[in-house]
Amino acid sequence: MVDIDSFYMQAALDEAWKYQGLTYPNPAVGAAVLKDGRLLSIAAHSEAGRPHAEVLAIKEAYYALTGDEKILQIEDALHLHNYLQSNAGDLFYDATIYVTLEPCFHFGKTPPCSLLLANLNFKRVVIATLDPNPKAGGGARYLRQKGVDVKVGVLEERAKELIEPFVKWSRGRFVFFKLAQTVNGAIKGGIISSLESREYVHRLRDKVELLVIGGSTVRADRPLLDARMVEGRAPDILIYSRKKGFDKKIPLFGVEGRKVYIESTLDRIKNYRYVMIEGGEGMLKATRAVCDWYLWFVAPFMLDIKNYKLDKKITFLKTLSLKSDLMIWSRNG
Repeated sequence: MVDIDSFYMQAALDEAWKYQGLTYPNPAVGAAVLKDGRLLSIAAHSEAGRPHAEVLAIKEAYYALTGDEKILQIEDALHLHNYLQSNAGDLFYDATIYVTLEPCFHFGKTPPCSLLLANLNFKRVVIATLDPNPKAGGGARYLRQKGVDVKVGVLEERAKELIEPFVKWSRGRFVFFKLAQTVNGAIKGGIISSLESREYVHRLRDKVELLVIGGSTVRADRPLLDARMVEGRAPDILIYSRKKGFDKKIPLFGVEGRKVYIESTLDRIKNYRYVMIEGGEGMLKATRAVCDWYLWFVAPFMLDIKNYKLDKKITFLKTLSLKSDLMIWSRNG
């Protein structure tokens, strides 16, 4: 028999994973709204500065119930809070919201999500895991004080996996390795991943603070390593190389505002909180001790060339389809 709370929480988790790595310095969070046995909405926090998952899910649910197109034009989080509180009335008094992370209980750029849920008179709030950030936690306790039926711990371990990067960069740093490969493990031979996968990587570059790459790759590929496909910012670069000599006409050196380091150790990583590593077999081996996660883009074809070899145990966390490719988030070990 299917557990209803687990079913809808999994839907919220799946939505949040679509934005993994893109919400820095915020956690990835998903939410879903259910009323009268009908799933009204599923939404996720997509980027720091944009509305939280709960607010977006309530926005979609409100539109599904009312057809009020005015709310579709509202993107600002504070405006959404105010509009919903002014217009929702008792729409949600018998509704349930599923949230992968405890609704926040602090005033930042917007009022707390827990305050919005209480003011809209949600009947139930189902939470996967409590917020590990003591400055933002307390939402569950507040909602219970307001008479809301609160349930905590549904798919908790899966939710903790989702926010693991957030926990790590909040307490120190999070480092992951990005690699594109064919089904049979070829990583050379020209462009491998799809346009959609490459756009996702550019979105990640727009968020990370430091990008680490091997010197041999820089010399061979002469890359730019920016986020031009999404009109984003370019991260600082650490070129990991024992040889210091590089042609400064290589495009990555010409990006305004970027710092480029050429160093024979990986110590520079310690100065950053959010770090992505790109490269091939050599960099995989050189960085195996510093990587928290791996992100694989697996393209649906094979190449008759030598593939890479590495002895490394990993744990698959989430597999998503990205157009024709598979995108696989994995933990080191």
